[in-house]
Amino acid sequence: MTHHAELTQGLAAIGLELTPEQITLLEGYLGLLAKWNQTYNLTAIREEERMVSYHLLDSLTLVPHLAGGTRLLDVGSGGGMPGIPAAIARPDLQVVVLDANHKKTTFLRQAVIELKLPNVEVITDRVEAYQPAQKFDRITSRAFSELAEFVKLSKHLLADSGQFVAMKGVYPYEEIAQLPEDFAVSEVLPLSVPGLDAERHLVRVVAK
Repeated sequence: MTHHAELTQGLAAIGLELTPEQITLLEGYLGLLAKWNQTYNLTAIREEERMVSYHLLDSLTLVPHLAGGTRLLDVGSGGGMPGIPAAIARPDLQVVVLDANHKKTTFLRQAVIELKLPNVEVITDRVEAYQPAQKFDRITSRAFSELAEFVKLSKHLLADSGQFVAMKGVYPYEEIAQLPEDFAVSEVLPLSVPGLDAERHLVRVVAK
């Protein structure tokens, strides 16, 4: 199966309707990720064909759960997941991809330029030191840290009535139990990623 076929079938399975232009952007991002990964070590997944499910479709399962949000922060974005695919799928969403690793943010800046993504800002900083002019109504991470650490380090960036939408593997019982007392889980949703035989969950966390 071609990358294009796998991506379009996966989008249909997730229930995301994207334009041909958006699909072309996702494929362009995939190509850049595979190219830069050869020298910058952006992801442990080396084969471009595996990146469709492991990175693109996995990231895009977040998008249906961002309803109501206007500003998204992707903490520890690495190679841009899930922030870049989410920004492509939701051009109305203002997305900040943040990582402390200069090599990774160099790639992210180049990707934003080449893909012409006006709704994406790249920040090189540690999340606990980041002080933007405006806070975020949605904050996500895919492989940044355990849930409690993620919330503690980035809670100063959450807008009033905002939500954390953390992407996790297996159901994180222990991580949820260790959340700071002033935060609570509002829901845990199982995610089904086409082409990926692994457990995935989305954890929504709100301030009490």
